[in-house]
This record gives sequence, C-alpha cells and structure tokens, in this order.
Amino acid sequence: MKDLQIFHIEHWQNFPLAFIPLFVAIDVIGILPIFMSLVEGVEKPQKARFINQSVITALSVSIGFLAVGKFVFSILGIEIYDFKIAGGLLLLVFAINDLLFSEKSKKTITSTMGVVPLGIPLIVGPAVLTTIIVTVDTYGYIPTITSLAVNLFIVWIVFLKSNFIYRVMGEGGSKAFAKVASLLLAAIAVMMIRRGFMDIVLYIKKSAS
Repeated sequence: MKDLQIFHIEHWQNFPLAFIPLFVAIDVIGILPIFMSLVEGVEKPQKARFINQSVITALSVSIGFLAVGKFVFSILGIEIYDFKIAGGLLLLVFAINDLLFSEKSKKTITSTMGVVPLGIPLIVGPAVLTTIIVTVDTYGYIPTITSLAVNLFIVWIVFLKSNFIYRVMGEGGSKAFAKVASLLLAAIAVMMIRRGFMDIVLYIKKSAS
C-alpha cells in the first residue's frame, strides 16, 4: 500500500515535468493562426468534424509511436542518448526555423484535412514525437501518456473556441506567443542535447570501471 502511494506521488510529481515540454512542442496557440487559415470558410459542423478527426489522429499516431519507438531503436541499435542528441538537434532546427523563417501557406480543403495536415504534422509533428520518446524515457509512461492526453484535450478546446481566442489575442498576440514558445522549444532542445552528452559520459565511465 505504501509503495502504491509512493508511485502515485511520483506520478503526480513527474506529470508537470512531462506536460511542459509537450505543451511547448505542440504550441497550440502558435498553430492557431495556421488552423484558422486552413478552416477559413468551412461550415461549423464540418469544422467540428475536422477538429475531432485531427485530435484522434494525433493521439493515435503518438500512442503508436510510443508503442513501437523503443522496439525500432533496439532493432537499429539506437540508444536513448543517441535519440536525445538527434532529437535535440532536430528540435533546435525547428525552433530556429520558426523563429527566423516562419511563413505559413494556405492549404486546399479536403475531406481528410483533419488527418493531414491538421493531425499530422500540425498537431503532432517530428518535434512532438521526439519530445514524447524522450519524455517517456525520462519520466515514465503514465506521466507521458497523461500529459499527452491533457495537451490534446487543450488543443481540442482551443480549436473549438478558436474564433473567440483569436479575436481576444489578435493576430499580433498570437504570433508573439508563437515566437516565445519557439524560444522555449530551442531551450528545451539544448537541454536534451546536453542530457544526451551527459548520458554518453556516464556510459563511458561505467564501461571503463
């Protein structure tokens, strides 16, 4: 019973640590202007269908990647510190690209728009998948899956209330928030690279001893 209580306490302590990197990687306010441009002119019922489709797609892809990610790593001989460094570099590129060269284009409306590009790669792209695999290794499956579910619920609410939120924040406010989120993502990327190198150093020390 005591071990179960400790497990629950540890889970709730790790939840915010797992939640924040995913929240920053998804950047729901930052992708809001893109979402608004994609669904411009779409009727309300169809818009709601696209939103549901996108969140379900994002959750399915994330859980699927979470399930097979480490198995693929073991087949390819990839260690988690390799992925931390590679993922950190990838996140850093995404963050720099968004900070310096962010230009979004309008897409054609299709019946599967909720899957592509809304679910993938708008909500869940390489940055989010990289963050998920590193987060589950650092904090465990339960905090990662819980934080993923909460983040996607936030995305669902924000998309449903997108017209109101966009009016309140304005285009300038939304873009400013996106830039701050990109800066935080760059900082998280550097942290992931640093931790990857630290893991390599520890691995070398253990191998030498």
